[in-house]
Amino acid sequence: MDALQIARRMAQLNRPKEAAQAYTLALHQNTLAPQEELEAAAYLLQSGENYLAAYTTFYNLYNRNLFRDDCLSIMTGAFYVPNIKPQKNRYEKNCAALRKYPYLFRRDFPAFEDLPIRFYPFDDKGYLPFSPARERFDPYVDFNHPVISRNFFHNLDNPILAKDVYSQYELEYLYDNVRPSEDIGRENHIYLHYDSWETFCAYLQVLNIRQLLDKKKIVFLFGEELSRYPIDFKEEYGIDYSQYPVKPIGVQDIHRLIWHTQLSSDNGGDFFNEVFDNHPNLLFMPSVMMDDSTEKSIQKVKDMFDEADQLRSSGGAPTFDVPLVQKCYWSGARSDKDILVMLFMLQDGYMDGLDQAARISPALFFQPHFGNIKYDMAHGEHDRTVLLCKEYDKIHDSPVFKAFKYIKTFTPLRRFTTSEAATFRWQIEKRDLIAVTEKKGGVASDLALDRSLNRSFMIDPEDRLYKDSVLVRFEDGKTNPEATFRALAAFLDLPYTDSMTYCSSQGVHDVETAEGNVVGFDTATVYRTYDDYATDDERAFIEFCLRDAYQFYGYDFHYYDGGPVDEAQIEKWVEGFTKINKFIALSWKNNVLSQATVSPDGNERELSEDEQKEFLAKIKEKHDKIRLKLAKRLMGDLYFVNKNGQPLRMMPLLKLDPALLKEPLYH
Repeated sequence: MDALQIARRMAQLNRPKEAAQAYTLALHQNTLAPQEELEAAAYLLQSGENYLAAYTTFYNLYNRNLFRDDCLSIMTGAFYVPNIKPQKNRYEKNCAALRKYPYLFRRDFPAFEDLPIRFYPFDDKGYLPFSPARERFDPYVDFNHPVISRNFFHNLDNPILAKDVYSQYELEYLYDNVRPSEDIGRENHIYLHYDSWETFCAYLQVLNIRQLLDKKKIVFLFGEELSRYPIDFKEEYGIDYSQYPVKPIGVQDIHRLIWHTQLSSDNGGDFFNEVFDNHPNLLFMPSVMMDDSTEKSIQKVKDMFDEADQLRSSGGAPTFDVPLVQKCYWSGARSDKDILVMLFMLQDGYMDGLDQAARISPALFFQPHFGNIKYDMAHGEHDRTVLLCKEYDKIHDSPVFKAFKYIKTFTPLRRFTTSEAATFRWQIEKRDLIAVTEKKGGVASDLALDRSLNRSFMIDPEDRLYKDSVLVRFEDGKTNPEATFRALAAFLDLPYTDSMTYCSSQGVHDVETAEGNVVGFDTATVYRTYDDYATDDERAFIEFCLRDAYQFYGYDFHYYDGGPVDEAQIEKWVEGFTKINKFIALSWKNNVLSQATVSPDGNERELSEDEQKEFLAKIKEKHDKIRLKLAKRLMGDLYFVNKNGQPLRMMPLLKLDPALLKEPLYH
């Protein structure tokens, strides 16, 4: 029996749950005739077991011109009519508020029944808009979807002008981040221009416009009223904003976060920091260690404020040595977000480039940095591969991130083999991990394995921290800086400013921000291969394990030929891990084993050469076993889920304007 037959049989036996499961499976198989789709949807709706599957089916059938009268009648009766009252109530309240609003120049609101769009609630978040005139349902829309879809702030020379904004999230974003005219001493209203008055009115059923009117920051323009932009408020309303002094940006003015993520070491994080340094619309500071120090610093301030509260309750008068700390305490700026912003503002030198008179509040540019990012893979249900990462969990659970209403996320990526070898060089040369030291030192890690495991570029698209995210290639930033950083600024909703045309640290141009880093837009590090620290076999292994990422992000294979791989090939690659094995062995021998002692008979002695060789052989055997297990695991389909079983996808790649490319795209 197929799924449809099972569903019908279960329905006959009055077993609605089993019938609904079978009908749902039948719909997902996409093999039903239209009449059978209608049958399945009607049963699911009537049984109440899976209304979303039913709703989606009715919607699709209607837009395919099938059973239109039946589908529309069912959808209207089941989903629209029960919600008419709250939508009409919201519409009338919005209209009442707008009738009193001075910067909306029309008052001819249509009757609710004459609105050109109906909004059919689909789930707790969104709607299916329906146009009776076009007899068409438009795609699902969530008006609170937390994505800023355009570069509102590309030009700050004039007041912000935005066209046809129908997202509640974006309307609130503009309201929260465009500064009042009184704060910057010049006209700075938000001009919202809509082509159609009737369409705008229709959206008043589902948007909450009233909450955006209190401060009179918005000017609404329709059709030809665009010619009024920008309004001379002194001439038309007698309001002279130039009489107001510029108000310094305060802690509670900051509402949005730009999260510069760390994919792994040596992916160009310093370079991107150097480009964003001194941006006039960023509260900027380079990498901050996201061990316990960030949260400890926040907690220390919270404890200090709690002690001040106790002092006040006993009749004392708390004082603080730092004026900004005192201001935050008395103004109630005490959330984790506010304290983090305050700590940024207290850093010497990083506020110097900030434009205190800017039309918009700055974003907090935050790069939490880990000493290392370690991924692991586990077996999940249905033989799926589960990605695990403690560093990611720490970010995800941090109250600092949860406190920001608006988050943009970008991740720099450098060719995996180059990044791996560069990091290994740093371990060996900068940390002296193979030098003989007096103290017991660290040991070199298996970076070829670590990088093959690390899939920080894969995201759960429903994760709040990654809903508005993009990946940008280090090589593009170096070889095509204008195209890359214009596109990145547009994604981050920043103006592309002169400060992004050079690299700097605290405003000082072209400095060596870390020993060995190339200066500015020098492309030398794009083409370095660090052959002293990796073999071709090691790099072919990495490319094979990450072959899906190479394809998705536009990197050609340099070491792996792209063909089928069997276990013999994997074993051959692992045998060729000669350089990384050599350095790992030297780091153990010189930093650990040379100082290790044993006391089998109660008399302590140093390890013999043979004992050291035996130990190192076991270390190599352990690494080889893990390498072989990983690569063999990845011989099949590359399909990954997070620990909650949600499918993971590649973070979207930043797209560059071909007209701005000065060099061919790097491959």
